[in-house]
Amino acid sequence: MTSFAAPSLTWRDGRLFRDGEPHRILSGAVHYFRIHPDQWEDRLRRLAAMGANTVDTYIAWNFHERVEGEFDFTGWRDVARFIRIAGEVGLDVYVRPSPYICAEWSNGGIPFWLSGRVRALRSSDAGFLAAADAWFDALIPQLEPLQAVHGGPIRLIQVENEYGSYGSDQAYLAHQRDALVSRGMVEMLTTADGTTADMVRNGSIPGVMGTFTFGTGVPLAQELRRDDHHLMCSELWGGWFDHWGEQHHVRSAASMIGTVQELLDAGGSVSVYMAHGGTNFGLWAGANHDGVIQPTITSYDSDAPIGEDGSLNDKFHALRAAFAPVQAGGLPELPDAPEHQPAASAPLVPTASLLEVVRAQPVVATAPQPLTYEELGAEDGLVAYESDVVFEADTVLTLRELRDRATVFLDDVRLGTIEHDGEQSLALPSAGGAGRLTIVVESLGRINYGPLTGERKGILGGVLIGRRFQHGWEHRMLPRDVVPGRSLPVPERAKRPSSRFARSGTDEGRDGLATASLTVSRPLDAWIALPGSAKGMVWLNGFLLGRYWERGPQVTLYAPGPLWREGENEIVVLETDRLGAAVEIRESADYGPREEFVGS
Repeated sequence: MTSFAAPSLTWRDGRLFRDGEPHRILSGAVHYFRIHPDQWEDRLRRLAAMGANTVDTYIAWNFHERVEGEFDFTGWRDVARFIRIAGEVGLDVYVRPSPYICAEWSNGGIPFWLSGRVRALRSSDAGFLAAADAWFDALIPQLEPLQAVHGGPIRLIQVENEYGSYGSDQAYLAHQRDALVSRGMVEMLTTADGTTADMVRNGSIPGVMGTFTFGTGVPLAQELRRDDHHLMCSELWGGWFDHWGEQHHVRSAASMIGTVQELLDAGGSVSVYMAHGGTNFGLWAGANHDGVIQPTITSYDSDAPIGEDGSLNDKFHALRAAFAPVQAGGLPELPDAPEHQPAASAPLVPTASLLEVVRAQPVVATAPQPLTYEELGAEDGLVAYESDVVFEADTVLTLRELRDRATVFLDDVRLGTIEHDGEQSLALPSAGGAGRLTIVVESLGRINYGPLTGERKGILGGVLIGRRFQHGWEHRMLPRDVVPGRSLPVPERAKRPSSRFARSGTDEGRDGLATASLTVSRPLDAWIALPGSAKGMVWLNGFLLGRYWERGPQVTLYAPGPLWREGENEIVVLETDRLGAAVEIRESADYGPREEFVGS
């Protein structure tokens, strides 16, 4: 359908107009897919109390089409409901439905099944465009009725996201613009790019207003602003995200508000990224690659003005003070502080080893060479590769192009761990012999930014025993999100059988599945910690909260109140390295050592 209605938001001579009146956007990013849906309204009301008149949200394609052709817009994925709530709260909506979102989200939002078969992502490749068009055919009917021209809150729509730092396919950009317009999206279209001439040139689209992304750089944005476009930063990085193994990145309120005020003084509009970061629940956290893999932590708090649990900090109050003079009318009253469960702890009871959990899964494929996650239809998580090997004395095992982390067993003995970066080989027992080789591979997060976006996962180049390939592999997968081992016929405490390959120092500690029970009087927000545990995943009442890793910086996992129930609550842990003795509820977040950081 093509609509000829006029957009409610327009630009002219560097100024922005809303229904014909001069206007400036005071926005903050809040992602529905990172917040429990029972808390959407609370977070949006906090954003309005911050002084924002607009909320911006990406739409994560892979969150809605996990299986090709199966679209889900219900429950947590009911983006139309999120948008309607924003309108009821009094916020305009800046919706960003481009096929790629970055956002430190798995694969940048592109479904793994598509990147597994299409090499030229975000281009006019026929395979990519066909999938993107089918996605828009399903998505746009959710959005089109919610535009301001029909009485809804949507007033801005982003065509593509930071494309100028990725590619140069102008035909693709034009296709995406026309794909939105032809399906009835008539509100103001935008792009977003960094502050270099090359990025702006390659990311710009005729008839679409360009915006910028930066932590600092208002003068550069003013120089690079095209034609009569309004000056807008659609991602002003008031904080930053964290990778495992780094320190927790923070940005001071003074530093952030200085850039915001500079932009406002220049007559510009702003969207603070993030206003409320939320959480990378499940295995949705992405990864970056800068010479080495950089997986993103479970928390996406991002040192935002509105904390992961809805708490308000100095940045919130600084923005409220800066936005108030620009807003027409008074601001909503400040919301109450969130409540938390009191501290508590419970023992973790081991129920099965990692090998028992893996071997309880059915064999889903056999092949001469190890298959990738994409070939297996594995979205993320753990895949086990098994083969019967014979090897001579002093033989070395090598994994070629591992993505990303592997725990290696021979028969029932743990030989060691191999990671994406670093040594890709380990020694087999020195005397030689034969046995069942099991390699449990974990994807640490699909790359979400740059030329490696869409990279495959698993063992990409085969397994070498000495100099030769090992052929003949069985594959098992742990279903993503589902609590593993629910039907396992396991002993009271899992025990590894003895093996002729056992040797001192090869068993690094108990791994596997464990459970705990916590009784709570009220289902309030909580922070979960696993002291002594090394690396794994944790479920609360059947919901996968995310990953933990002693590498840090994140120590506690956010467990929102709606996931708890009055009385007994079940926590399940799947540990790949070393299981601790207990699970704890803590009364405040612990994101680890802090480091001042400003994105440029």
